[in-house]
Amino acid sequence: MGTSAAALEAALVHDRFARLRAAADRAGVSAVVVTPGSDLRYLLGVGGSSFERLTCLVVPTDGAAPVFVSPALEYAGLAGLGLDALGLEVRTWVDGEDPYRLALAGTDTGRVAVSDLTPVLHAFRLRAAGAVHQVLAGPVLRELRMRKDPAELAQLRLAGAAIDRVHARVGEWLRPGRTEAEVGADIAAAIVEEGHAVAEFVIVGSGPNAASPHHSVSDRVIGRGELVVVDIGGPLPSGYNSDSTRTYAAGLAPSAEVATAYAALQAAQQASVDAVRPGVTCEAIDEAARSVLREAGLDGYFIHRTGHGIGLDVHEEPYIVAGNDLLVEPGMTFSIEPGVYLPGLWGARIEDIVAVTETGVERFNTRPTDLVVV
Repeated sequence: MGTSAAALEAALVHDRFARLRAAADRAGVSAVVVTPGSDLRYLLGVGGSSFERLTCLVVPTDGAAPVFVSPALEYAGLAGLGLDALGLEVRTWVDGEDPYRLALAGTDTGRVAVSDLTPVLHAFRLRAAGAVHQVLAGPVLRELRMRKDPAELAQLRLAGAAIDRVHARVGEWLRPGRTEAEVGADIAAAIVEEGHAVAEFVIVGSGPNAASPHHSVSDRVIGRGELVVVDIGGPLPSGYNSDSTRTYAAGLAPSAEVATAYAALQAAQQASVDAVRPGVTCEAIDEAARSVLREAGLDGYFIHRTGHGIGLDVHEEPYIVAGNDLLVEPGMTFSIEPGVYLPGLWGARIEDIVAVTETGVERFNTRPTDLVVV
């Protein structure tokens, strides 16, 4: 599965396990099974993905020692984590043994929460091994992960500054006559140069392609005077992600009509940022942006939510969207990214990552939001 490890401080691990047990107990769960992905990285610093061999962490709610289950051939790469010293029981297995019964041995399997993105292959075999009543672990784990601790906030600040440095350089590569793919390749290289582990995503949408929010790149040649949406991000070596969008004009200022619409978008994004403070609902932050665009007659061209949480995943809880009455709290981090998209013509989006503070909001992206001509 290509596991990797980055040792977390013992006090941090113990605190996260204690909070996980408390959240699981409140949810009426007897144990939590965490398979590889961002949840396991959050709890233990173990990265990688699930494949056909089972690797998992089993955390009983009753206070028994957590169990880490790993194929013997993978565990050699994790020895530096010192899991025994952290109070975990390590159970390794070799091909031909049943890792599912090994994982659940000695655990109350009355109601087991399983990581949301666990492959069905593993979920079904855990069920066959005794974990018959399974629920999603997301509602339990989000209670931990939505509220970032100071170390996590520090990493997200670094990620925001790193992607800001890339946006500051976009004028080096973005110009009429180049293709989206050519510009995107230069940006991807710069994302790594500026401190990211990889360029997770690069969107360069020009002209009519800018009206497609999840466009990637293409061989389309960027035309003079066209709007170009550049949405970029990726993880730092720590795993914490950046995500920021700016819209540029290629070589020539846009028409007065487009400039007026863009000014409304800029005002909408700022209104949503200004709405962020403890005790405000996610849907109220979404509505702050949407109401400005509604007043400008552009709300019909805003076709997605205002934002998403960010951390070890680019998209995670909380979601800034109509219908989400969750109250935001200090330590929560998410994007504010309203957009305007006119099919077949042009599009624009402005995105910053923000954090809820004790008294209001902190931006992790500080580049100007003006429509820049490059």
